Amino acid sequence: MAGLLGPSFGGFLVDAVSWRWVFGVNAPLAVLALVAVRHVPESRDPAACGRFDVPGAVLGALALAGLTYALIAAGDDPTGTPVAVAGLLGLLAGAAFVVRERCTGAPMLPLAVFADRQFTGANLSTLAVYGALGGSSFFLVLQLQTVLGHSATWAGAALLPATLALTLFAARAGALAQRIGPRWPMTLGPLVAATGMLLLVRVGAGSSYWTGVLPGTLLQGLGMALLVAPLTATVLGAAPDALVGVASGVNNAVARAAQLLTVAALPVAVGLSGDDYARPAAFSAGFTAAMAGCAGLMVLGGLVAWVTIRPDVPAT
Repeated sequence: MAGLLGPSFGGFLVDAVSWRWVFGVNAPLAVLALVAVRHVPESRDPAACGRFDVPGAVLGALALAGLTYALIAAGDDPTGTPVAVAGLLGLLAGAAFVVRERCTGAPMLPLAVFADRQFTGANLSTLAVYGALGGSSFFLVLQLQTVLGHSATWAGAALLPATLALTLFAARAGALAQRIGPRWPMTLGPLVAATGMLLLVRVGAGSSYWTGVLPGTLLQGLGMALLVAPLTATVLGAAPDALVGVASGVNNAVARAAQLLTVAALPVAVGLSGDDYARPAAFSAGFTAAMAGCAGLMVLGGLVAWVTIRPDVPAT
């Protein structure tokens, strides 16, 4: 339900109050989660020892924050000192994170899980697919507002058909993957979503929602419905039982980081900055390039799945 209402409710907050309120939406949900977790049975690895890897968590956060800030700042001045400093900090923190996780006895991220080809391949596919999804959603919502003149509420609601398609068909796709294995759904899903993104390239001034926006968003949702369940099952099935929680956390973190980095990097890649977001002609040109790039990322995610996921291993 949150996935269905999130885009339109976020748009409503932008229109009715301020865009800053969007960042507070998760706060009450986090409080509810903290209350609910007290009633969830505890599960742990009986062989695990040591304390939580605080240095690893800090280094990982610094790496992501540094790289993200550098990408955002590059939109205004690619050669500026803040870009260089933040980028260097992010790279150094990332390298330190890897060294820390390799050397500590109780790492937050046991790097040995990446020795499994399926696990690594599924996460690389996740990186490409969710990066494409985050970038396309970001640009489509802004295109609907900046170029077509719709409100933020309407633009957010325009994404509901994709979310609804994902919600309705994901379970069926998961059942299909259990019968034929995850390789085909994880390959075809991104290709279907990429087709939807290519259709959305045509969205511009004067486009109709029913013929310009809806077909592409529906294909995106159907493509993701094919992909999501077998992807999750493959990631969990590739990890040892004791590391299933770690595997799930890694895949979720990869998906969120991919969306964050793509939203930060894509505007720079297509030449958008500053006032371009308020100029329909300039933004529309960037939108066209960005959606084509996101479609390419989706195709890459499907190809990675085809190469790395074994066809004889069913999703369980």
